[in-house]
Amino acid sequence: MNLTLSQRLSLAFSILLLACCGASVWLQVRASDMHEKEVVQGLSRDLAQSIALDNRLVGTEGLTMEGVRALFGQLMNVNPSVEVYLLSPSGKITGDAAPQGHLHRDHVDLAPIRRLLDGQPLPILGDDPRSDDGRKVFSAAALRGGGKELGYLYVVLQGEEHDRLAAQVSASSVLRTTLWAMSLVALLGLIAGLIAFRLITRPLRRLTETMRDFDTDAAPAQLPVLSRAGAGRRDEIEVLEASFAQMATRIGEQWRSLTQLDQDRRELVANISHDLRTPLASLHGYLETLSLKDAVLAPDERRRYLGIALAQSSKVGQLAQALFELARLEHGAVRLQVEDFSLSDLIQDVFQKFELMAETRQSKLLAALPRGASMVNADLGMIERVLTNLIDNALRHTPEGGTIEVALAHGRGKLQVTVSDTGPGIAPTLLENLFRRPFNQDGDRRSGGLGLLIVRRILQLHDSQIRLLSIPGKGAVFYFELTAVG
Repeated sequence: MNLTLSQRLSLAFSILLLACCGASVWLQVRASDMHEKEVVQGLSRDLAQSIALDNRLVGTEGLTMEGVRALFGQLMNVNPSVEVYLLSPSGKITGDAAPQGHLHRDHVDLAPIRRLLDGQPLPILGDDPRSDDGRKVFSAAALRGGGKELGYLYVVLQGEEHDRLAAQVSASSVLRTTLWAMSLVALLGLIAGLIAFRLITRPLRRLTETMRDFDTDAAPAQLPVLSRAGAGRRDEIEVLEASFAQMATRIGEQWRSLTQLDQDRRELVANISHDLRTPLASLHGYLETLSLKDAVLAPDERRRYLGIALAQSSKVGQLAQALFELARLEHGAVRLQVEDFSLSDLIQDVFQKFELMAETRQSKLLAALPRGASMVNADLGMIERVLTNLIDNALRHTPEGGTIEVALAHGRGKLQVTVSDTGPGIAPTLLENLFRRPFNQDGDRRSGGLGLLIVRRILQLHDSQIRLLSIPGKGAVFYFELTAVG
């Protein structure tokens, strides 16, 4: 059967409820029957003893069978529900008033009789002579005469006539009333149980629908997030629901992140291809010119062509090296070699590398350094690469006569680094993907944009982030922090 969980639970509950109702009916009927037997046996416990005192049963020579039969017939006429039997000392039936063919046993077990005579708790069931294996409540008394035991008087208190009338009454009223009552109870219990199951499984159905409709490209599932403070007061389904909400949100974020990374990778490949195409085409063109016109070129032209080709070759080499370095950083192939060093001294060393370039562009390199130590704990080579890339970008995009400034400041156990220029700044349209993919500004690609990608990855390895600040009167302002020492 293709049933839902709620339907299977409802079906199992219905079967269990019906089984419990059936067992309850059986237990109630049995308890009522045992109660009736206990009451009847308790009221008639001394009946056999009273009969045994009748002088007509025992004569001078023992039991008088004529008196026994006459007394048995009289008793059964007065109370049709009882059956009287005379037993020998061994339990053999020696006298009865049963109709012809109604007697199914010729012996009665004496053990229940002895328990009754010993006064043990009621009800005590004994053999029914008119049944092959039936047992009924009884009264019994020992018969004695002439100083010896003559046998037992055995009185079945609920005989055949009682069973016949009890069956009719049960079939007509008692059993029917009990069944109607239990049916009503079962119906009410079933309705209440189904309503309870529906209320209990409602969060589970909602979770099932959410999981069925879950789409990693869609918005995260809007389910309640389980707080740590309320975790102890939630049931299992609510915990599962909240956990799925967190998982769905996380999967959605990861999927969108992977989608964005794939898009960035495609754009990076396209941008790198574009960056490589221009210098390679120029290099190929000048080399081809040298090859075809080598005999007619003047020495000055040949040197100029070779210089241009070498410059384009160097540009391709630098781009390939930057791409290789970014790949190593992205795939975790680089391990930090952390040490304590002076960031002020490192800035002065990096400035020396750009002195000639700054003089050529008539730009100024300024350092705003704090008093006292400016020691940091980081990878010296990688931080040098960060400063080199940022200053190189600043020089390339600052008009002649501009200023590039590197400023340091202490704060919250960190050394704050700011690299700013007086150029045009970064276009607002480029801010969103500034540190995620190469970009183009004013027709000039900043080293394919790989420099900023390398900077971002190096600082991530140092548990830091690079940010672009907006400061009036400044162009592009980059900011990051390093762990200070001392």
